[in-house]
Amino acid sequence: MFDSDHDGAINFNEFSALWDYINQWTQCFRSFDVDGSGNIDKRELSMALSKFGYRLSDQFIDLLMMKFDRTHTHRVNFDDFIQLCVVLQTLTAAFRDKDTDRDGIITIGYEEYLTMVFTSNI
Repeated sequence: MFDSDHDGAINFNEFSALWDYINQWTQCFRSFDVDGSGNIDKRELSMALSKFGYRLSDQFIDLLMMKFDRTHTHRVNFDDFIQLCVVLQTLTAAFRDKDTDRDGIITIGYEEYLTMVFTSNI
């Protein structure tokens, strides 16, 4: 995700960008975890992702909750929030690579889709 030169490693500048991004996630998570429990609910997750610029439907937020709520408490802990953000960012970047006219729509074949997902390093 932050290996911008695609050499299989991250250099100091790439690590610095990763560190800044993780700090943004941490600050964002903490700002929505108002009770300090280390967990956020669906509404808080939606607001946090919106703060990062994602405009996602309630149905998709439900899907994310189902996928990343390992404790089945309708809440996402910090570690799972980080994983969710990494996956979302990685898949979004892969999508944007194909969305050349930036209209939010791509047309790809099945194998190209699979290639896009499996080469996303998630």
